[in-house]
Amino acid sequence: MSIFKLKINFEEADHESVELPIAAGESVLDVCLDNGIELQHNCGGVCGCSTCHVYVTKGMDNIEEISDKEEDFIDRAVRPRITSRLGCQCVVINGDIEVTIPDQSDFMGH
Repeated sequence: MSIFKLKINFEEADHESVELPIAAGESVLDVCLDNGIELQHNCGGVCGCSTCHVYVTKGMDNIEEISDKEEDFIDRAVRPRITSRLGCQCVVINGDIEVTIPDQSDFMGH
């Protein structure tokens, strides 16, 4: 099994960046949840909402291609960018990636 590096940065100032292992076939959302990192996932991680929205800052070529369905949900995300992906759909195929988790305080209580 191939293991790569996932670097997670946070927009929130009081959160330190972390580096975690991520296996080929694993999603950013899975790794976050397995390591106690808060990443909202109202639909349960099935590409049914936009709450696990992240920005991919490095390694876009190392994750699965974006689907039309995912693009539709990103359009509804808070502050989407050209590098936006859904954490549940950010599945590593071959190589290290780096993501930034947007400030999630907007979602708290939803």
